[in-house]
Amino acid sequence: MTDTPSSIIRLSHNESPFGPSPRALRAIEENLAHLDRYVGDELDELTAAIAAHERVAPDQIVLGEILDVLGLFLSARGDPGGEFIYSEPGYTALVDAVAPAGGKVIAVPLNDRLENDLPAIASAVSARTRAVYLVNPHNPSGTVSPAEEFIAFVRDLSNRALVIVDEAYLDYTPDPERRTVAGLVRDGHQVVVFRTFAKIRGLAGLAMGYVLAPAELAKSLRQIGIGAFHGLNRLGLVAAQASLSDRAHITAVRTAVAAERESWHTLFRTSGASFSAAQGNFVFFDAGRRHSDVTAALAAQGIALKQSYPAMPAWLRISIGLPHHNALARQIVADSLR
Repeated sequence: MTDTPSSIIRLSHNESPFGPSPRALRAIEENLAHLDRYVGDELDELTAAIAAHERVAPDQIVLGEILDVLGLFLSARGDPGGEFIYSEPGYTALVDAVAPAGGKVIAVPLNDRLENDLPAIASAVSARTRAVYLVNPHNPSGTVSPAEEFIAFVRDLSNRALVIVDEAYLDYTPDPERRTVAGLVRDGHQVVVFRTFAKIRGLAGLAMGYVLAPAELAKSLRQIGIGAFHGLNRLGLVAAQASLSDRAHITAVRTAVAAERESWHTLFRTSGASFSAAQGNFVFFDAGRRHSDVTAALAAQGIALKQSYPAMPAWLRISIGLPHHNALARQIVADSLR
């Protein structure tokens, strides 16, 4: 476990304060002496490791944190005015990137359980839909759609439009293998899955992720240089590959986060505050007052929390930090809920 690199306690970016896998740290240390060399076999080695891990063909994998680039690429294909559907409030990296190429964003509110509203999303799809972007577990609510229902929904919807599923937080759930839609990519559906090493694997500072995509789409992305060696770095590649195989580290972080998250949920239940059934490494709740009032109280104790959601102005998302940071934040929030 690691503390924050400054006196500021940052509980705003869903980072993992529990640090990377020891295997990843060793891989970084072993490669520090080779920073004078460009990326070589490391790219193909990580791609092969991901292919084995995900049970997909290597040509269906594109490396990198490419959500924004993917959004711009898809928006630029075809005539201007292609529509991109997402849930609101939500993570907007992909949909924010579509405007320069003439893309149009269609926001669908979450349902009353603060989950992706699957029927409403399906109703929003039209001949103009370029892609549907879903985050599962959702950000900021942390809710997870029922596994069988969600997979069937994505499979059926992919017959009408490309479906992009961001599974950045899926490994925080106790049963990610049952919930992932990666199998739909393997089966040839028009589905893209995004994963990142920045969350449970603790490598946010190395900006490494990947997508699983239909082979033709992956080929098109690579043809314009996305996922090429010059956009990646050796330390990120070797650390990602080392962390991929460390299941014990994933289990330990998942367990620690679940315990801290439940402490937050216990506070909300005791206080009578409304909150979501979050399953990521953050909580989402109704503070019952202005967002700025609570964040100011947290900031006075050195806790940074900035993100707000105009559609839900009294709701806050707080990332899971180290236990003593969480305890301090809970004390402040408990006072605000009185």
